Amino acid sequence: MPVVSDVIAALETAYPPELAESWDAVGLVCGDPAEPVDRVLVCVDPVRATVEEAIERGAQLVVAHHPLLLRGVHGVGADTAKGGLVHRLIRAGVALYCAHTNADSARPGVSDALASALGLNMLRPLQPHAPEAETGIGRIGELAEPEPFAEFVGRVAAALPKTTPGVLGAGDPDRLIRTVAVSGGAGDGYLAAATGAGADAFVTADLRHHPAGEHLEAPGRVPALVGVTHWASEWPWCEQASDVIAAALGGTVDVHVSTRCTDPWNLRAS
Repeated sequence: MPVVSDVIAALETAYPPELAESWDAVGLVCGDPAEPVDRVLVCVDPVRATVEEAIERGAQLVVAHHPLLLRGVHGVGADTAKGGLVHRLIRAGVALYCAHTNADSARPGVSDALASALGLNMLRPLQPHAPEAETGIGRIGELAEPEPFAEFVGRVAAALPKTTPGVLGAGDPDRLIRTVAVSGGAGDGYLAAATGAGADAFVTADLRHHPAGEHLEAPGRVPALVGVTHWASEWPWCEQASDVIAAALGGTVDVHVSTRCTDPWNLRAS
């Protein structure tokens, strides 16, 4: 039977840790690399819902995109939210591994999965690690045929899992969209990159009021914006990571992609 370190080796081949940002925390959070594993749960967020799902399914390993312990901590007491999860995982014999910005920058990675879900033909990274590099944050892609912005917003909504906030568009409904920039997760730091790439639209998450408004008011031709939730933008990666594990371990591990929505917003008033 494979062990936890075998799964980690497959993931780190696909998503090299050296691609992670300097501030990031990726890798094995808890668990024994030598423990056998025959079931894995892949998710975006290591939270109570996905931890409980892993235990219910008898998984010995959770592979999450977001780190559990991103910032430095001085303890993991069971009476704290994150410490409680660490204790729950250890008591149940479940390891936790996180692939964050290394999975964002790898190719294929998080934004490739998002672009593929939207039906884009891939071109290049939105913000490459170096000139001509294949790795980097975000992706620039093209639709097979141009379509009106209103139709494109509908395409995004149909391609991603449903969330309470839904999908928002900002731009001329009749504008034709062909070249598209995407960035899984919080992406308003890449508005200038999307503009410089000549994108007709930019799909990302966590768009803030002022950066988005200033972008749309800027002179010249700027991309229309499509705002989705952070969780929804990164969820397509889970299937990609699942395929990485299944291919590397020859089907000896049962890999399940969590469909539990861990987006924090669950109510909407009209």
